Amino acid sequence: MESLALTFSTGWASGINAYLVVLVLGVADRLGDVGDIPDVLGSWPVLIAAGALYAMEFVADKIPYVDSTWDAISTLIRPTVGAVIGVLLAGDASSLQEAVYGVTGGLTALLAHLTKASARLAINSSPEPLTNIGASLGEDVAVLAVGSLALQHPAIAATIAAVLLVIGLVGAYLLARLVRRGWRRWKKRDVAVII
Repeated sequence: MESLALTFSTGWASGINAYLVVLVLGVADRLGDVGDIPDVLGSWPVLIAAGALYAMEFVADKIPYVDSTWDAISTLIRPTVGAVIGVLLAGDASSLQEAVYGVTGGLTALLAHLTKASARLAINSSPEPLTNIGASLGEDVAVLAVGSLALQHPAIAATIAAVLLVIGLVGAYLLARLVRRGWRRWKKRDVAVII
């Protein structure tokens, strides 16, 4: 059960910043030889690649509109990383358990990614860059905190990730309603101008 909680937590975190999750898990494995973390995540090639990609994301995520482009590119990457981590955490389990962990990690990452991408599109409507920088730093801190907590207390981290995921999904839904309402008003105004 702890492995499933760890998979859910790292899945959520992967949806926000997959490279930071791989880096956190890899460094934890390298420094502490954590039993639940596969050794492949602590290998030097994986750590170097994750570090380089995280550095690129750290910069890209702070620049308005560049972050949304990065999110569009990451739509395939983040859920895939979440699923791969889930399968790796399943270890030498039966194929059904590996599938459940993979789906859990991938689906959680996809939902978290979609909420992040939606929020970032809304933030990009702000003319100043400080909102983007603040949101990005907040996401990095949340991923680091949930990822680190998941290593020691997976159930608590999974609960926090679930709450953050629900808040994000509700926020994305409300945001979509506001956008749809604004779009309808704009179309009515546009029709009134033509008549």
